[in-house]
Amino acid sequence: MDRDDGEKVKEVEYGNADRNGDLGKESDREVYVDVEAERKLIWKLDVHIVPMVMLLYLLSFLDRVNIGNARLYGLTTDLNLTSDRYQTAVSLLFVTYLLSELPSNLVLKKFRPSRWISFLATSWGIIATLTGLCQNYAGLIVCRLLLGLVEGGLFPGMAVYLTLFYTKRELALRVGYLFVSAALAGALGGLLAYGIGFMDGVQGERGWRWIMILEGLPTVVLGVVTWWALADSPETAYYLNAEERELMVRRKRRQVGYTSSADEFHKSDVIKGLKDWKIWMFCAGQFGTDTMLYGYSTFLPTIVKELGDWSTAETQALTIPCYVLGAITYVVVAWLSDRQQQRGLYAAAFGMADSLGRSAAIRQENDGDWPAADDWK
Repeated sequence: MDRDDGEKVKEVEYGNADRNGDLGKESDREVYVDVEAERKLIWKLDVHIVPMVMLLYLLSFLDRVNIGNARLYGLTTDLNLTSDRYQTAVSLLFVTYLLSELPSNLVLKKFRPSRWISFLATSWGIIATLTGLCQNYAGLIVCRLLLGLVEGGLFPGMAVYLTLFYTKRELALRVGYLFVSAALAGALGGLLAYGIGFMDGVQGERGWRWIMILEGLPTVVLGVVTWWALADSPETAYYLNAEERELMVRRKRRQVGYTSSADEFHKSDVIKGLKDWKIWMFCAGQFGTDTMLYGYSTFLPTIVKELGDWSTAETQALTIPCYVLGAITYVVVAWLSDRQQQRGLYAAAFGMADSLGRSAAIRQENDGDWPAADDWK
C-alpha cells in the first residue's frame, strides 16, 4: 500500500471474478481511494446509519427484557405466575426468535431493508404494547411467542445491513454499537421502570402494565419513521452524492475477495453456510454467550433485590450502573478489536471473566446467604 502525499491510498485488487468467471471492470487494476474523502464518507455513514440501528436495537432489547422490571411491579401476582411459569414466559420468546432469524435474512433484500425492518419494528412495538393488556398466563405466552417471531429478524438483519455500507475492517466497531445499545437499553430500562413505577395504581392499573405500554409505544413510532429514514443501499442512499457513491464502489472493490454478486443473496451461499463447521462452532459459542447475556439482563432486577433490603424503586436504580459499565466496555473492546484486527482474544478473555464471576456467585449461593448490604460497608 503506497501513500501519495498523504492524500490517496493505492490498493491492488486481486483479480476478483464474478460468478460467471468474468472479471469486474476494476479487476487487476489499481484502485485509488482518497483518504480524506473516505474519512468524511465514513463519518457521514456513521451519522446517518449508526443512530438509527442503535435506536432500533435499543428498543428491541428493551421490549424483550422489560419483563424483568415488570416482575417487581405486580406482574406475577396479577397473572398468577409461579416461578416456573415466569421462567417459561421468559424462555419461550427465544423459540420463535431463533426460528425466525434465518428466514428473515433470506427475505430482507427481496422486501428492501427499509420496508422489512420497518415492518418488524412496527409489529413488535404493537405486540410489546399490547402485552400490557394481558389478563392471564395464556395471553402472556401468546404475546411472548409473537414478540420473538418479529424481533428475531432484527439483529441478523442489522448485521447484514451494515455490510452493505462498511468494509470488513470497519464492521466490528459498528456491530459493537448494537451491543452498546443493548447495554444502554438495560440502563434505560431500569431508569424508566424507576420512574414509571410511581404510576402504580394510576387509572386503577398496576405499574407493570404501564411499563409495557409506555415502553412499547415509542417502538411503533420508530418503526414508521424507519420506512423513510433507512436507506436500502449505497446506490439509493439519499444522503450520498454521486462522488460518494462511486467511492463506496471503490471501497468494496478494494477488499480482497469482493465480487459484484457478493451483495446479493444466493441459495448456494445458504447451503454452503449450513455445511460449514466453523459456523456451527460459532453458533455454539454464541449460544453460551447469549445464555449468559439474557439470563443476566432478564433476572438482574430480581438478583439485585435479593442482595439487600432495597425498595422496588431502589432496585431499579441500582441496575443502571451495571449496564453503564457494560456499554463502556463494549465501545472500548470493539474499538480495540477493529484497530488490532483481533477477535478471538477478546472474546475468550471476557468469556473467561464472565465464567469466573458466575462461578463465584454460585459458590456464594451454595455456601450460604449473600451478606447483607450493611455488611459491605
